[in-house]
Amino acid sequence: MTKTMLALLPLALAAAVPLAAQAPSLTPVASFDHQATGVAATADGRRFVNFPRWTDDAPMSVGEVMKDGTVRPYPDARWNEWRNARANELSVADHFVCVQSIVPDGHGNLWVVDPGAPGNEKILPGAPKLVKIDLKTNRVAKVIPVPGDVALQGTYLNDIRFSPDGRIGYVTDSGTRGAIIVVDLESGHSWRTLDGVPQTQIDKTVTVTLDGRPLRRPDGRQPAFAADGIAISNDGRTLYFQALTGQTLYSIDTAQLREGVADRARAIRTVAHTQVTDGLWMSKAGTLYLTSPGDYSVKRLNGSAVETVLTDRRLRWPDTFSEGPDGRIYLTASHIQDTVWFTPSAGPSIRTELFSFKPGR
Repeated sequence: MTKTMLALLPLALAAAVPLAAQAPSLTPVASFDHQATGVAATADGRRFVNFPRWTDDAPMSVGEVMKDGTVRPYPDARWNEWRNARANELSVADHFVCVQSIVPDGHGNLWVVDPGAPGNEKILPGAPKLVKIDLKTNRVAKVIPVPGDVALQGTYLNDIRFSPDGRIGYVTDSGTRGAIIVVDLESGHSWRTLDGVPQTQIDKTVTVTLDGRPLRRPDGRQPAFAADGIAISNDGRTLYFQALTGQTLYSIDTAQLREGVADRARAIRTVAHTQVTDGLWMSKAGTLYLTSPGDYSVKRLNGSAVETVLTDRRLRWPDTFSEGPDGRIYLTASHIQDTVWFTPSAGPSIRTELFSFKPGR
């Protein structure tokens, strides 16, 4: 073998290494003493997380993750002073009640999705809302209540994506009657779409499994969440969504979701057969990422196929994505299987984590 051939050998071997061996590594960013679900990375490099009140009366709903890993209430302590024990003392209109997700809109604002349903159960009257925070002033700039004819009793506002101009928000309803809720973020007007159609509902043929065993509560119930994960194409023309308790990724042209459009269900397209998926994320590079709680993985869409990006046992229920200005992807591990719902010996609070990874080419 010549010297030239020897010099080229490492390159040839690298090209032959399978994708799994080249998987990006998972980097710990912060850990928390309460269940974290949502994460937001902003254009200026700041990072935020939220803590829903599912099994724990968390002392904070939205927090900014500082460089040392500590978390401070955001935008201030007053918005975060709600407690279940003080439910009769504090206004639901200007306090975070049960925050599920936080998403930057790309126009200098952080939006907070508050389904207003502590314990993922009954909605408190007047509590469902979207809260807009100006990232420059760190002040609440707008509160959009979601009325009772849109946030029905049994609705759970889950996650939000925005039109490129920041004027329209698309919210998944993962509750007992799945739907996509559309919100005019300027006027505050909202309406339900794809309400009750099969593609936004729980797939009753799907069993959520971990380590080869069904994940069930002591009374036999399994996780049952309708339209949950949501993503939007970078041009804003296509919305992707999937029921968590499901195995099919769907899409629809966003023009079909305008108010007054009839028979939208016919416009729904099947994109791919997937797996139980919680969070979706469309990267700036145009790659659609999916979480895969059942095998501790992150996956991505490749045409109509789904392929594994990374697998790590620390990803105990990979939940929600966000993308930093450098292309690094942030991801929460919300440990749903470790909550008292499914592990009765667990306490009301659990330790959860925030990770990141840098996608390869």
